[in-house]
Amino acid sequence: MVLGMGEDEKDKVLEMGEDEEDKGLGTGEDEEDKMLRMDEDDFTLPLYQMVQGMIFAIAEINRNPYILQNVTLGFGIYDSCDTVTRALEGTLWSVSGQIGPVPNYNCKPDSHVAIMIGDSRSQVSIPMARVLGLYRYPQISYGSGALSLNDKHQFPSFLRTVPSSYLKYDAVARMLLQFGWTWVGLLAEDDDYGQEISQVLKEQFIQSGICIEFFESLPVTNMELKMEHLVELVTKATANVVLITSSDSRLYPLMAEIALQNVTGKIWIGSEEWPISLLFSKKEFFWTLQGTLWFSVHRGTIPGFQEHLYDINPLKSPEDIFTMLFWEEVFGCKWNNSKRADTLVTKRCTGSENIKGLHIPFFDPAQVGYSYNVYIAVYAAAYALHNVFTCRHAAGPFQNGSCANTGIFLPWQLFYYIKNVRFFSSNSEEMFFDQYGNPPDVYDILNWQMAPNGTLQYATVGKFDSRLPVGQDLVIHSSLIIWNRGNNKIPKSVCTESCQPGYRKATQPGKPVCCFACLPCSGGEISNKTDATECLLCPFEFWSNDKRDLCIKKHVEFLSFSDILGAPLSIVTAFSSLIPAAILIIFIRYRETPVVKANNRELSYLLLLSLILSFLCSLIFIGQPNTVTCMLRQITFGIIFVLSVSCVLAKTVMVVIAFKATNPNSPLRNWVGSKLPNSIVCLCSVIQGIICISWIISAPPFPELNTKSQNERIIIQCNEGSAMAFWCMLGYMGFLSIISFVAAFLARNLPDSFNEAKYITFSMIVFVSVWLSFIPAYLSTQGRLMVAVEIFAIYSSSAGVLACIFFPKCYIIIFKSHMNSRDFLMGKGVQKHIGI
Repeated sequence: MVLGMGEDEKDKVLEMGEDEEDKGLGTGEDEEDKMLRMDEDDFTLPLYQMVQGMIFAIAEINRNPYILQNVTLGFGIYDSCDTVTRALEGTLWSVSGQIGPVPNYNCKPDSHVAIMIGDSRSQVSIPMARVLGLYRYPQISYGSGALSLNDKHQFPSFLRTVPSSYLKYDAVARMLLQFGWTWVGLLAEDDDYGQEISQVLKEQFIQSGICIEFFESLPVTNMELKMEHLVELVTKATANVVLITSSDSRLYPLMAEIALQNVTGKIWIGSEEWPISLLFSKKEFFWTLQGTLWFSVHRGTIPGFQEHLYDINPLKSPEDIFTMLFWEEVFGCKWNNSKRADTLVTKRCTGSENIKGLHIPFFDPAQVGYSYNVYIAVYAAAYALHNVFTCRHAAGPFQNGSCANTGIFLPWQLFYYIKNVRFFSSNSEEMFFDQYGNPPDVYDILNWQMAPNGTLQYATVGKFDSRLPVGQDLVIHSSLIIWNRGNNKIPKSVCTESCQPGYRKATQPGKPVCCFACLPCSGGEISNKTDATECLLCPFEFWSNDKRDLCIKKHVEFLSFSDILGAPLSIVTAFSSLIPAAILIIFIRYRETPVVKANNRELSYLLLLSLILSFLCSLIFIGQPNTVTCMLRQITFGIIFVLSVSCVLAKTVMVVIAFKATNPNSPLRNWVGSKLPNSIVCLCSVIQGIICISWIISAPPFPELNTKSQNERIIIQCNEGSAMAFWCMLGYMGFLSIISFVAAFLARNLPDSFNEAKYITFSMIVFVSVWLSFIPAYLSTQGRLMVAVEIFAIYSSSAGVLACIFFPKCYIIIFKSHMNSRDFLMGKGVQKHIGI
């Protein structure tokens, strides 16, 4: 098309090339497809609507007193017939100013074309842009969406009013994820454009975590050779979503076969305009294509455009051959001078037919499609020209503030104004070109629906607008979508069902990442969202619940006084400590009796006192461990028990000395008395004290939080600091016990009335047995049970010593007082020997 700009009634022109409408954002380049060609044999309504969009915009601008005052725009149309050669011929004709174009020559410099508007197909626009770019001639396409046209080194003066950027394909991926579709199929035309777009889509899908089950190319020719394979592939695919980047004419044979075989249940996604093609408006496609979604060119409204279309009449412009063809198309008639070859039409056109009685998409204000892009392109050219004419010298954009010559301005000067133009459309939407010559990325998301009355409709269910912040730029109203088979529930298209919270996704060798396995999180790890790729480690003081979807606070464990185990132990401790205390009172009460005096009464007092302390020291083991109690626990226990064992050892030694000292000439008579036993007790206790002091200095015990022994609990326990020191302390205590046992065992049958060896032997057997059993039990338990085992060992060993040594004496003192006499003990009583 040639758009003319007249000054003083003398027109200058802008050209708009017309061939086919792009099926989408510059897609579907097909030189064999003649469906929308502007010739007499294949006239179609969508292309004619675009022509009317340009005519309406020009008329509107010429009536506007605020744009291009005293300047009138005109236009011309050149049909490229969707061929590169015709497009280049028309381009050179427009540039040179003559029918027989001469490259690099202009035979009419005073009447040159200012702006080219076109072409619609990328395959035609690209060679045009290469030629026009040499002269920096402004070119505005309304339908070419090839991404390669963003290259300003190859196409420096190319602009377009149809958006074309990677944002669109990112939005497609985001839409799929919004519906939870991660398993899709991809069909693309087997040409440069189709492969380019499919590659971009695959890259976007990889980045977004979407997997492609199959990718197939649609042949440009001989589709029937691959038809059976394609239909079988789509039918057997587990992916319910199929993305198509193709023109309608190349896709039509495949979709016709799919509809014939009644393949339903698939959701078709288009990044092109093929779903609204007249080819797919037949009823046999309704059930197959219902639910289809696609990103469509933004359908801006053009106020007054519907009335303009209804005003079309061939009688008003008899020289307009396109209006004549339009009339024949919509009314199914023929003019007397018609050259169309359709012999089946016998009705004659009169021009008086009622055009407002037609109910076709051509007059629908919501179906303007690319006509809106043409309308915007004309306005962009008009505003640029307006800026040229209103430029003030010394304030211009060129060297030294100069302006372009309004009489004959150079193409590159007008191109400067066009690429920097900024205005608001009739929809109050801001229009401008970015650094690549693209307008803002704005798309409508349409849904292919079958209305209740059985007719076809395209419902707008969403929108993508790059001018809005991320998160607000893509809006989809799922409630407005009618899916395949009339369902309102979003269909699924996944290779593997989502992993629920508590599980994580794990890739399977040889399979796409979308075909994953769901593995439960390990203990101490959780996943609190669907399809988590990793399990999260719970904080130190937390553990995972049974479902592995929540971290719960660990139960803190220690042997407390209120514990079901700690409370009884506390009571037993208190009661047990009273028994040796009561015996001590008895011994003090009967301190002058022979039974109490036998074998050093002071040692008996000290032993009873140590047994009281040994019972009471178990209380240090109950309660929450802290630095003080951890240091006191083992050290107090070790010193008190060594004191007890050393007292027993001293008693044993005194038994032996007492027997040997009966001989008047025995040198052991000098050791009889309190000096030797006191020395034994002091020496043995001091050695243990040295061990404990060294332990405290080198590596003292300290409280710690044990989280490894029991996963769901935090055990507050005492770390012994130095395991060697701990076992040295126990070993030394065991060493003294064994010496006492051996000495008592050897002296058990000594014929002496004061012999305690038998009872000491039994007490040491109990003592050693308890602590030998304690070692494996202590090492095999954890937490409060380990503490309870040690307390039980303290009770048992202390009780063994107390019972074996002191209970027989208490029995005599309390119940057999007649036996508690010197005469009886010396063998002058009823019994000759009681063995005390």
